[in-house]
Amino acid sequence: MQGRGRGAAARRDLRILVLGAAAGGGFPQWNCNCANCRRARAGDPAALPRTQSSLALSADGARWALLNASPDLRQQIAVSPALHPRNGARDSPIAAAVLTSGDIDHVAGLLTMRESQPFSLYATGRVQAALAANPIFGALGAAVARRTLALDRPEDLLDRDGGRLGLRVTPFAVPGKIALYLEDPAAGPDFGTQPGDTIGLEIDDGAGGRVYYVPACAAFPPALAERLAGARAVFFDGTLWNDDEMTAAGLGRKSGRRMGHMSMAGADGTIAAFRALAVGRKIFVHVNNTNPVLLDDSPERAEAEAAGWEIAFDGMEIDL
Repeated sequence: MQGRGRGAAARRDLRILVLGAAAGGGFPQWNCNCANCRRARAGDPAALPRTQSSLALSADGARWALLNASPDLRQQIAVSPALHPRNGARDSPIAAAVLTSGDIDHVAGLLTMRESQPFSLYATGRVQAALAANPIFGALGAAVARRTLALDRPEDLLDRDGGRLGLRVTPFAVPGKIALYLEDPAAGPDFGTQPGDTIGLEIDDGAGGRVYYVPACAAFPPALAERLAGARAVFFDGTLWNDDEMTAAGLGRKSGRRMGHMSMAGADGTIAAFRALAVGRKIFVHVNNTNPVLLDDSPERAEAEAAGWEIAFDGMEIDL
């Protein structure tokens, strides 16, 4: 897609920057004393620390769109020169933010962006309503244009003033769960989850190809497999290696599926689900601190890499 609106720039290759690759809490997690976190705190080079999950996209290298706004956003911007101010006393190349859910680890970073800096905030109607109902997000003020995504409708991303960024995304529902703080135990086993609470994003790479960002996914139905087949790259939910990983380690009472995440391993896991999909690059993001694939020397890392998967890390860059 060529940007034609006010402020549009000539289209270049799609540039993707991994700002954070870990799940909520980061790696090491502040209150976790698991073996993985102990190795990361000790400075073990095989246990590379990671901040909480977020990507940044650009079509021209000048203006960027965030995919989710991590609680670690300030730190992520500080170590990413492409996102530093460039012109005038107040400036940011971040022109838009696109949310895939209302989870705290996807929205808390918006509060870092409350300094009267103009940008567009994209989310489904369900997530926009959750933000609007919480007065703390009113701190974003009138500088932020809140734009609603419709499922399965392509969206040309715009800056606050309507200028095209040269980026097109298509949101689509994926199996997932409503944000923890919005759960309604009286609503049944799905806690009130509805379509639009958890989405994936299809990204037009500008050259007839497709890239996908799916940082949370609880199951892999045939329709999702059909959608992702043949993609140039997929950034996919890598939260847990096994569904009972956290309970087995004594670190929680919930399974992966209860938290809205499918596992990497097993006959019904992500690695098996992708085997026949002919995806160009398969990259795990949103990796929990307990997941052994975070360790460069683990057998689980070797197994994932043998299956063609990459484990994302902060600062990873991909140009398509």
